[in-house]
Amino acid sequence: MLFRSKLQRAINEYRAEPLSAILPGATLQELWGLVGTAETALAAVSAMVVATALLGMVTMILTTLNERRREMAILRSVGARPATILGLLVAEAALLIVLGAATGIVMLYAALFALQPYIDRAYGLYIAIEPLKSGELISLGGVVLAGILAGLLPALRAYRLSLADGMTIRT
Repeated sequence: MLFRSKLQRAINEYRAEPLSAILPGATLQELWGLVGTAETALAAVSAMVVATALLGMVTMILTTLNERRREMAILRSVGARPATILGLLVAEAALLIVLGAATGIVMLYAALFALQPYIDRAYGLYIAIEPLKSGELISLGGVVLAGILAGLLPALRAYRLSLADGMTIRT
């Protein structure tokens, strides 16, 4: 690193020839360092967006749970076990998260197909449209699993609700 810096300075300060030294290796290393920092920042923002979405899903299911007390009590009165109620709510959360992930993937590829020619023409940057890589699929699976686990919170609350609680009329 020290030799490279001295060499670059010597070339830049050479008076006999007006040269400017750009060492491709050093320049690319700096560029990838900047890109790596930006990628880390975007990954952190993505994690916060996922956490916020999961919190919103749990809040939505918990909010509707109070209005669905009677529905759950009727299911329990006709023979549904508490585990069945738990399974229904976890399945609802799983369906929401899987549909959200699938919609996101479809929108990603639609945007790539629509914007690829424009980005190539305007900026000279070709974006290859490829299938999801294994790391991306693992991340997506982690998000789906987190959504299913987040759906357990309202499901456990409904599991504990008694049959009598759902049949009483509250004003």
